[in-house]
Amino acid sequence: MRIAIALLGATAALAAATLPATAAFATAGKNYTVKMLNNGPTGMMQFDTQVVRVKPGDTVTFVPADPGHNAESIPGLAPAGAEPFKGQMSKPLTVTFAKPGVYGFRCMPHFSMGMIGVVVVGNPVNLAEAKALNLPGRPKQIMTGILASIK
Repeated sequence: MRIAIALLGATAALAAATLPATAAFATAGKNYTVKMLNNGPTGMMQFDTQVVRVKPGDTVTFVPADPGHNAESIPGLAPAGAEPFKGQMSKPLTVTFAKPGVYGFRCMPHFSMGMIGVVVVGNPVNLAEAKALNLPGRPKQIMTGILASIK
């Protein structure tokens, strides 16, 4: 029994010695993909998926499946202190979400058509503030439905 434990300890020590210090303890978050579409399952100009649930440290990659889209944060729809993000037109954008809460995102050229969604990171601590945000017309109608589905 002592020999097995000694060998196990030696193997762990050897593995730690051969890896860089950061690699020995690094844990990568999970990556989620959201497609930007001209035509989606429920209509024109939408994100597939509108609600993404992640853990702090996870990333979301917004992918333009069709050209002419971008992904950017909706002003006022993020936890306090969270950094806004803005992708370039027709280019993928990967965002790491660190702070718990609800983050709104949109395609700026198609915002008025309701091309919006949310990322929920852990506990939606700012859900009440998100529900109180005043958006125009179609985006408001869609966001109201999205936020009603979040518990």
